Amino acid sequence: MKPQVVMYSTAVCPYCVMAERLLKFKGVEEIEKIRVDLDPAVREAMMQKTGRRTVPQIYIGDTHVGGFDDLSALDRAGKLDALLNPDLTNNNE
Repeated sequence: MKPQVVMYSTAVCPYCVMAERLLKFKGVEEIEKIRVDLDPAVREAMMQKTGRRTVPQIYIGDTHVGGFDDLSALDRAGKLDALLNPDLTNNNE
């Protein structure tokens, strides 16, 4: 079972677009987007949860990945696929 992907974002955010593009390329079919620009309370909740104020803030399952740079670094390190497909990783052990 694939983990849920949640992304805090705004309407005009090039890094959010790049993060979504990378996740879709990796086979993520559904991303729950939480718009922080529509409600200050939602942005405040994101900042409390993540400790960061910038978007995107991405969660894969219970794991806080961080922003686009963090997501991209995980991919370059070869660790993003395992996070997105934990069932495949567990079967190979």
